Amino acid sequence: MSENDKPEARIFTVETRFQKLARRAGGVPRDQAIEQATAQIEQAKPTFDDWVGREIDKLSDVIKTARPDLPVDDWIDLASTHSRQMRDVGTTMGFELLTYVADSLCEILDAIAAGAEFNMESITCHIDALYLARQRPYCDMRPDQVPELTSGLRRVVERVSTSPHEP
Repeated sequence: MSENDKPEARIFTVETRFQKLARRAGGVPRDQAIEQATAQIEQAKPTFDDWVGREIDKLSDVIKTARPDLPVDDWIDLASTHSRQMRDVGTTMGFELLTYVADSLCEILDAIAAGAEFNMESITCHIDALYLARQRPYCDMRPDQVPELTSGLRRVVERVSTSPHEP
């Protein structure tokens, strides 16, 4: 069979279970769902600042138990959970800078879990940045509005993620 005689690829779509469920009768119209979600977000916003404060405090408490001579498993999962929770909801609640800092911390924690050097100063720097990102006027800022902070955090992440783990 020559190059020109090959049959063309057959393209077909696969309908997933989620797609079937999303299109079934009786669902909430899209506009109404968006309206309801927006209302729930607005209802949660007044308590979000307190929640973030508690999450940062819990994260800080977990980090206080971490030491280079302890196994990473003793603290890394819990620290990652708190950091990921802040990262995952920060922008939705209007805290873009908080999301950026929490994401940066997630990268450091992931690197440590993968064997990078445990560096308490890099983690402490990020926790301090989380406390800052929670305060006015920083809580309403985007990462591009504080380039010194974001570029400094990026350099810390790059240094940690390329550091070999000392046995």
